[in-house]
Amino acid sequence: MFPVGGVGVMLVLIALAGAACALLGWATRRRLGLLGATTLALLVWSLVVIGVLTLIPANGAPGWVMAEERLETCSFDYGGPAPEGFWIFGGGQRMLNVAIFVPAGALLVLFAARWPRTAWLTAPFGVLALAASSVVIELAQLELARLDRACDVTDMVDNATGAAVGGAVGLVLALLLRPWRHRGVDPGRGR
Repeated sequence: MFPVGGVGVMLVLIALAGAACALLGWATRRRLGLLGATTLALLVWSLVVIGVLTLIPANGAPGWVMAEERLETCSFDYGGPAPEGFWIFGGGQRMLNVAIFVPAGALLVLFAARWPRTAWLTAPFGVLALAASSVVIELAQLELARLDRACDVTDMVDNATGAAVGGAVGLVLALLLRPWRHRGVDPGRGR
């Protein structure tokens, strides 16, 4: 039996993660500078939000799922029937699937841009890893039937699209904010 679920539980977990990530930002501000610490804290928070929204049962704790009702494979009905999404986010589940990955992609690229010599490799690899995490999430939803979630290829495509859009937004933000200029003070070098 999966003991928690529902929108209320999701919101509480997201708020608690936000508070913990604010502490992370505060603790790393001297080492990373304000922009770097804020970007790191928001990146970690966005990843936790993805986990909460995708791995916590949306409609409360189901208790158990009958073996006959458990799906054996992912749905390959691309664009097939999708729920309307959550009451807190209009526009349907597909829009939500794209939207929750955009901030993580943008923040990942913005954080990687702090080191311009390696950003050309780490930023695209990070966005690809973020898109690949969608596959892991969907497989977890398939295997952990008690989550009362469904594995769907449409979700994988939508999440990867969100990561790619976020990566493009992050590139624009990096060009505007120039995070390589705001690296903070390295105590070892006394900059």
